[in-house]
Amino acid sequence: MAGTPLFPSSVSFRPRLMSPITRLLLFLQLITLIFTSNCRDYDPMLLREKTLFFSNKSAFKIALFADLHYGENAWTDWGPAQDVNSDRVMSTVLDQETPDFVVYLGDVITANNLPIPNASLYWDRAISPTKSRGIPWATVFGNHDDAQFEWPSEWFSATGIPEVQCPQENISISGEECTFRGTTRVELMKKEISSNRLSYSMNGPRELWPGVSNYVLQLSSSKDPDSPGVFLYFLDSGGGSYPEVISSAQAKWFQKQSQAINPDARIHEIIFWHIPSTAYKKIAPLPIFGIHKPCVGSINKERVASQEHEWGIMDILVHRPSVKAVFVGHNHGLDWCCPYKNLWLCFARHTGYGGYGDWPRGARIIQMTEQPFTLKSWIRMEDGSEHSEVILSSESTCSC
Repeated sequence: MAGTPLFPSSVSFRPRLMSPITRLLLFLQLITLIFTSNCRDYDPMLLREKTLFFSNKSAFKIALFADLHYGENAWTDWGPAQDVNSDRVMSTVLDQETPDFVVYLGDVITANNLPIPNASLYWDRAISPTKSRGIPWATVFGNHDDAQFEWPSEWFSATGIPEVQCPQENISISGEECTFRGTTRVELMKKEISSNRLSYSMNGPRELWPGVSNYVLQLSSSKDPDSPGVFLYFLDSGGGSYPEVISSAQAKWFQKQSQAINPDARIHEIIFWHIPSTAYKKIAPLPIFGIHKPCVGSINKERVASQEHEWGIMDILVHRPSVKAVFVGHNHGLDWCCPYKNLWLCFARHTGYGGYGDWPRGARIIQMTEQPFTLKSWIRMEDGSEHSEVILSSESTCSC
C-alpha cells in the first residue's frame, strides 16, 4: 500500500532463483545485446586519456560509496525518502573530506525493486552529489544493478495498487505475472560514460562481457604525468544477470594487463570490486567476538556473503607484491580491514539508506601519499565523526 514499504529496509534484496530456461533466455538476450551494441570498446590507450594525478602539495584521497541502493519502492513515500537520506550522507562525506576521486563500489541502484525501463535515471541521481561538486568518479557493478524487477504481489490484489499494464517492448508476460527486462550493465555504462566527462568508468574488454566494469586507471606522479605512481584496478564481480563470480578469464586479463603495464611489479596496485572473494571468509573475525587486531573496524554484524566460486584472482593477487589492498562492499553489516598474506582485504561502509540493515551510514576513505608512498584508510560517518583509521602500506624514503 502507498506509504508502507513492501520490502522493509531490514530485508536483503536478493534476485529470485530462476529456472534453467529463464537463465538461457536471459543469456541469449545478453549475447544479442553485446553484438548489436554500439558501445565504445575497451581501448588500452584510454589508460593514458583517463589519467589521475598526485598533487605535489597534498595526498590523493578517494571516497568509497558502497551499496547506495537507489530507486527502492519508488511508488511509496518510504522509497524516495531513503534516496534523500542517501543524498545527505554522500554530501556530508564529500564536504568534510573533499576527496580527489570517488569510487561507486556497486549496488548503486536496486534494479529488482525499480519499476521503470530506464534505471539510468536513478543512476544519474546517485552520482549527482559527486558530479555537482566537480569531482571525478568511477563505478563498478554489484549484484543488484541490473537485476530483474520483482513485481510486488500487492500490485495484483483487489485492494492494492491497480494492475500495471506491461509495455510489450520492455516486458514479457508469463501467466499472470510480468517480468521486467530491466536495464543491462552495458546500457547503464554506456549512458554514464557518454553523458559525463567526469566519469572515468569504462566498458572493459568485450571478451570479458557479461562482466562489464573491468578496467584500470593510472594515478600519475605529480612530477611526471607519464610516470605512474599507482594503478587502480576495477573488476566486475557479477551477480544480478549472471553468477556472482570473478571468472578465470577476468583473472587472466588482470594478470596479462598488470604484466604489460607494470612488468616488474614496481608500481603499487589497488583493487576494487563489489562482492567479497572467498578469501574474506578465511580471515573474517567471528561476529560474536567483535573486531580485534590486526583487523581494524567498528561493525562485524554478519557473516561474509562471498562470491559463488574462486577462479584464480586471489591466487594471482597474493603472489604479486605490488598489490596492497582489495576493497569491496556487498555486506552492509561489515566495515573491517584484515591482513591476508601480503595484502589487506577491506570492506567499505554501507553508504546508502536503501538495502537491508539499520546501522549508521558512512563511507570508507582511502588516502595515498606519493613520496614516500603511504596508503591509509578510515571511515567517515554520516554524523561527521571519524573512526577505524588503519595504515595499509607505508614506505620510508629511499636513501640510496
